[in-house]
Amino acid sequence: MADGSPAPALLCRLACPACRGPLVVGSGVLTCAGNAREPGPVCGASYPIVDGVPVLINDATSLFSVRDYLDGVPTTIDPRRARLARVARAVLPAIDANYVGRRNFTRLAGWLGPGATVLSVGGRQDGAGFDALLERRDLHVVAMDVAFGPATTVIGDGHDLPFADDSFDAVICQAVLEHVIDPPRVVAEMGRVLRPGGYLYAETAFMQQVHMREYDFTRFTHLGHRRLFRDFEVLDSGVACGPGMALAWAWTYLLRSFAVGRRSQDLLTVLGRCTSFFLKYLDRGLVHRCSAHDAASGVYFLGRKDPALVPPTDRELVAQYRGV
Repeated sequence: MADGSPAPALLCRLACPACRGPLVVGSGVLTCAGNAREPGPVCGASYPIVDGVPVLINDATSLFSVRDYLDGVPTTIDPRRARLARVARAVLPAIDANYVGRRNFTRLAGWLGPGATVLSVGGRQDGAGFDALLERRDLHVVAMDVAFGPATTVIGDGHDLPFADDSFDAVICQAVLEHVIDPPRVVAEMGRVLRPGGYLYAETAFMQQVHMREYDFTRFTHLGHRRLFRDFEVLDSGVACGPGMALAWAWTYLLRSFAVGRRSQDLLTVLGRCTSFFLKYLDRGLVHRCSAHDAASGVYFLGRKDPALVPPTDRELVAQYRGV
């Protein structure tokens, strides 16, 4: 809106991350007007709007703080490193390859009705294949992240999603769950804001080295990822990024291990990418093989929220192992 306030279609979905109460617009802030979790005093928490983006962080539970964003620059990103990364992406051959993302987003777009609302958790920039969803001009996409970015609509933490229950027709979570402290809690939050019958799509790292420095915590096998989403009806799951990419990452990070400083690390990264990028092309055929599940760089889950679902037991899940 002209005054920087959230559009009405977004405001009606926003909720206080501390108590889930509704938010009302003030002068450059959003203020909690109630407590949705239990009767009692109004929460009264207020959250700033920075450059038109609501900053809805629960300081009491998050790694991040509202004050981190008051200057409009997130503390988790080094601007100089970000510029170098953009140059590297433009000039150097990529060692990443996702051969299923666009296919899966195309399927998801076909299932969503006109005017459906989609939440992208960690969506400050579009992930691999996400453009297939954006081609549906009638969909409303809300991109939430802990950092400002080209697509960021709302600043928020996945552990306390700042949205009301049953607010979205689909929730996307691409390359995010390895970077959160408590993945089961984030998945539960995604389920909370997803309406019954809504769709969930996640891609998560398996055989990948540390990236995003100190904000990198967890990895999932295909079966571990499936268990993480056991409360959702599974529509499809498998390898998102294959063993070729995993090997390219391993080789590049092996070289980086010899670095004695930031400059030598950058040079060794360039060497690693230039000598291993071709490995990702092997994944065109490998991602569809069961044998690739044991060595995948990343895995995906596509599911649906079904309140009547009886989650599979761990014995039933173990029987679904797909590797060799």
